[in-house]
Amino acid sequence: MRILLVEDEHDLAHWLSRTLARQAGIVVEWADDGALADARLRQEEFDAVVLDLGLPGISGHGVLERMRARDDRTPVLVLTARDSLVERVAMLRNGADDFLPKPFMVDELEARLQALVRRSRGREKPRLSCGPLTLDLAAQRFHVGGGEPLALSPREHGVLRVLIQRSGEPVTKQQILDRVFPGDSEVNPEAIEVLIHRLRKKLVDLRVQIVTLRGLGYCLEEQPARDGDTGSS
Repeated sequence: MRILLVEDEHDLAHWLSRTLARQAGIVVEWADDGALADARLRQEEFDAVVLDLGLPGISGHGVLERMRARDDRTPVLVLTARDSLVERVAMLRNGADDFLPKPFMVDELEARLQALVRRSRGREKPRLSCGPLTLDLAAQRFHVGGGEPLALSPREHGVLRVLIQRSGEPVTKQQILDRVFPGDSEVNPEAIEVLIHRLRKKLVDLRVQIVTLRGLGYCLEEQPARDGDTGSS
């Protein structure tokens, strides 16, 4: 999961970014200004946004209003010290998906983020799937048809996770880089090609394939079974 944290308290933002990455493997991008957050949300894709209200540049209210005005449906969790009923109702009516007052427990924030992302994809169970391939979000393991876990390296796991989160939709190399290798300038697009090649070999005969869409990226999709054939990559 890749989220945008919009928070102007630097110590809190650094601590929260490290903790979410360590505990849940969540990639946290950070913006300490509402205008900067708005610009990034226009140019990049995130799985969720954690949004403070009292921001320089553009307020949290303004950031949320601009997102919804352009039909950006990225889930938004409002994180703020302003915990009045009027404030909560106003933010929910303006398009926020959840509300968590400060101070808070990181475990609760993580659980709420996972739930928001699942609901945004129409999934209430803690797993993602594409055909017989499933990702158990709690155990962080891929399985095929409920059998043994699929043996993957950490990098292969990260790439396949991005693809299954967007199964049926194209994902560019840059989107994979941003989610799996944030801030790692040593990983280049050619490395993604190598990882995709390895994953294709591991998905042979599993009725799941990674398709290259020229000019668009890669797409994970179920391969229909044919008579006398279990499917191939």
